[in-house]
Amino acid sequence: MKRFRTCSLDQLFLLPPSMDDWLPEGHLARFVARMVDELDLSAIVSKYARRDGRGKAAYHPVLLVRLLVYGYAVGQRSSRRIERATYDEVPFRYLAAGQHPDHDTIAAFRQTHLEELAELFVQVLSLCQKAGLIKLGQIAIDGTKIAANASTRKSAGYAKLTEREQRFAAEVEKLLQEAQTVDANEDAQYGHGRRGDELPEQLATAEKQLVRIRAAKQELEREARERAEQTKQEKAAQGGKPRDEAQRKRWQRASKAKPAGTAQGNLTDPESRVMKDGASKRFLQGYNAQIAVDGVHQCIVAHAVTQQENDRQQLAPMIEQVEHNLQSKPELVTADAGYWNHDRVVAQQQAGYDVLVPPDGFSIWRRTGKLPANGARGPVAEKMRERLMTEAGRKQYNRRCGIVEPVFGLIKEQRGCRRFLLRGLTKVAAEWALLCTVTNLWRLYRYAPQAVGA
Repeated sequence: MKRFRTCSLDQLFLLPPSMDDWLPEGHLARFVARMVDELDLSAIVSKYARRDGRGKAAYHPVLLVRLLVYGYAVGQRSSRRIERATYDEVPFRYLAAGQHPDHDTIAAFRQTHLEELAELFVQVLSLCQKAGLIKLGQIAIDGTKIAANASTRKSAGYAKLTEREQRFAAEVEKLLQEAQTVDANEDAQYGHGRRGDELPEQLATAEKQLVRIRAAKQELEREARERAEQTKQEKAAQGGKPRDEAQRKRWQRASKAKPAGTAQGNLTDPESRVMKDGASKRFLQGYNAQIAVDGVHQCIVAHAVTQQENDRQQLAPMIEQVEHNLQSKPELVTADAGYWNHDRVVAQQQAGYDVLVPPDGFSIWRRTGKLPANGARGPVAEKMRERLMTEAGRKQYNRRCGIVEPVFGLIKEQRGCRRFLLRGLTKVAAEWALLCTVTNLWRLYRYAPQAVGA
């Protein structure tokens, strides 16, 4: 007779008595546990204000950082999913040391320490550098559009927002007057029995709508003022003379320091913008996420999130962040034609950076030999085209796509980040920093696990 292994549900242990036996050697969860022990979490620990020993003991920051880092590394960013995983999945249970923090605790920890979690990027990047994963030969800069935690259906033009603001302001005023009349009548009939601070449901709803509308309008107005100030600086630098017709029109639009009537503001996340995704060619409500990637092991050496749909202003900030993070200049910086900005390119060249950025669609004019009608003119652009037409220049530029695009694929597919969980530019930037941190952690785990005491 065939013998079978026992499968009784009444066995004494469902897991080995020692948590160290739960996972095989070399598992990512083991690596995360060692890595977190190497990080300086004093900035997080210092926020725990109560020092008199009273109250319920809190979950240790090390435990919660482990769960978040591993969760982001395997595409589990939801606090509810992480809570369930501490029961259902051995790696999470191992990292939680058999404890089960609820999703409110995990979410509150992430919100409270978002800035400190974002700063872990530099610490992990330093470990990558010490492990020899970063060479700073060629780096590639690129951006991708990632959806916000908001819908385009909750967007409206500035003119429409102004109309709604007036309508809801009038409604709030009317409801307030009605509430005051009701209070006066009830006081006369029943005496002062009510607290007096209750809001009618209609009034509470109208006030919330009014707050959202005004927040969306204020964000559009702030952005318009920033564009006007930037235009003023450009005019001063160029002696008031635009380089071309496109710049003249842009100056004219921005000089009003007021949003256009069609400028879109979102009621759910006012700081997000309607952007066109380069891959799908569809419009989404989101942010423009930027990375700079080292050309050897594809470690992310700089990151940012911007509200600007195009990348024209992002070259200089990204290069400066690379040097700040690593205290060293890259040998070569490559970016696609979307980053071409004559003034920014010239400034970086004068600062000693070797920058390779096509002035316009590289594949088009290389194939046809004709300059596009809206192609950049001038000696700087011509010199850049000449370099790109050489064999060495073509090889250097062609490497760009193979350096940076796989990293975006890793973040979107393996990390599961096609939409941010948080709202607002500051929080989204911190979430992006955490995603970049765990992406570098994955590189460290794959290529140099001994860097954190393996």
